[in-house]
Amino acid sequence: MSTTAAAPGTSPAAVSKVRRRGARQGKAWHLRVPFWAAIAFLYLPILVVTAMSFNASSNLFSWSGFSLKWYAEVFRSPEILASLGNTLVVAAAAAVLATVLGTLTAVGIHRYTKGGLIRAIAIAPAMLPDLLLAIGLLSLFTLLNFTLGLLSVILAHTVFAMAFVTAIVLARLAQVDPSLEEASRDLGASPARTLLKVTVPQLGPAIISGGLLAFTLSLDEFVIAFFTTSPTVSTLPINIYSMVRFGVSPEINALATMLLGLTVLAVLGTQRLTKIADSL
Repeated sequence: MSTTAAAPGTSPAAVSKVRRRGARQGKAWHLRVPFWAAIAFLYLPILVVTAMSFNASSNLFSWSGFSLKWYAEVFRSPEILASLGNTLVVAAAAAVLATVLGTLTAVGIHRYTKGGLIRAIAIAPAMLPDLLLAIGLLSLFTLLNFTLGLLSVILAHTVFAMAFVTAIVLARLAQVDPSLEEASRDLGASPARTLLKVTVPQLGPAIISGGLLAFTLSLDEFVIAFFTTSPTVSTLPINIYSMVRFGVSPEINALATMLLGLTVLAVLGTQRLTKIADSL
């Protein structure tokens, strides 16, 4: 007996609705299989790394009990601590610079430009391949005889992350009521005062969201940092790369898990603030 059979007297519209529902249910597994296969492909390696970071054994393929000793080993390594400090300095500085410059760029584009050319140029670093951007920045630093080191990495990450902040703030500016700024200027407020007292508070969640995203991007970025730093200054991703060339150790699993946790917290904060901005 067909599952889409209808009772006598049922309207044709109801019968059609029941049949469409049955067809969707019949095809649902065609979508679920590739979906869960993609999820497993993306996240299963991450789960394995996280689980192995709590393995008491130094053998990555043999579980011998739960332990936190590899996390302690991470903090006993002077090389890891030095690179971690460099990474946090670079991420914090790049996030601050990218947030300020990206916000001002977004406000300027929204107020004083028409068309999409300037907007496309402003967010182009977010779409360019990392390798192309890294080579371009390295060529610029070489042309200017700029000494490579922590400052060059900060500037490079600022250029990269600034595009994301600009895009987020521009999206928020499209929802801001322009009459509030007009009222502020009509009441005698200067453009700078209007920006600080009227515009920035409305953009607050988007600005913070962009700053957190910039911090997260800089924290995990490898290619641009690799090309724009000196051999004596190493960030954490570069240090991890140098370690995994000789094989993955339990300390690397613990370090990767801590980076994962920090990144997840930043991403969740970004999403939360974006929802707040959309609801205002």
